[in-house]
Amino acid sequence: MNTVAALLGRILLALLFLVSGVNKLFAVNQTESLITGVGLPPNLALAVALFEIVGAIALIFGFMTRLFAILFAGFSLLTVLFFHHDFTDPMQATMALKNLAIAGGMLCLFAHSQMRWSYDSMVIARRGERETRAAEERAREAELRAAKAEGRAEVRHDTVPGTVPARPIPASTMGYVDTNADSVPDRRRRWWELR
Repeated sequence: MNTVAALLGRILLALLFLVSGVNKLFAVNQTESLITGVGLPPNLALAVALFEIVGAIALIFGFMTRLFAILFAGFSLLTVLFFHHDFTDPMQATMALKNLAIAGGMLCLFAHSQMRWSYDSMVIARRGERETRAAEERAREAELRAAKAEGRAEVRHDTVPGTVPARPIPASTMGYVDTNADSVPDRRRRWWELR
């Protein structure tokens, strides 16, 4: 349930910027006049519209979530600073609070961006799988090297003149004895019984 809620929250936050960007794209002249009205350069309208659209699509699919979340948080705070700074006007104060809430939501998304059902989480999962496979391969190679070294050591020991090759001890005489014939070892053999 948490995963579904996080996905819906991410999509709803992104939709706000997607709709805003599309509106700015279809009304570039009005957006440009609003931007120049607060003293910003006039050629920002198209760039802002494209930024909102591209960023929103990236958030919907969970692509570069942390980057776009922090950029949108900063964008929302800059919007309060430039456009909604007159807190005596109730409409401007409401718009400022809305943008502050959006910035807070984006900061939460920045903090918890590695959620399932996103491109970023798939990349992290695949990286983890590759690292696990590489660690398993290294462990397998180390086991093979150890087995080869052990085999070489046994061959050298058996071929050294004057040494007696080790005689394998049968499993039945490994130090335990079954006194009541129930196939369960009952007591440890004494050293003189092992010969």
